[in-house]
Amino acid sequence: MKTVSIQLPETVFSSLRKNPDEFVREMRIAAAVKWYELGEVSQGKAAEIAGLTRSEFINTLSRYQVSFLQYTAQELAEELANVD
Repeated sequence: MKTVSIQLPETVFSSLRKNPDEFVREMRIAAAVKWYELGEVSQGKAAEIAGLTRSEFINTLSRYQVSFLQYTAQELAEELANVD
């Protein structure tokens, strides 16, 4: 595991009403959700980044109003064509 340090103003924690540990956890989840939404990472990798199981990550997506299905229309058509 790699540790990454970032500097943030002290006011960030109080404005979000989170202690530093809660803030870091939420930041990991938010980043993973956004990268998943943009198609940058798979669902499994996003769950790993977020520090969640895949099922926990899928449940978390609804909180961010992001669909757990990230298919383009063409990908969905191809998937459906292969179902026999």
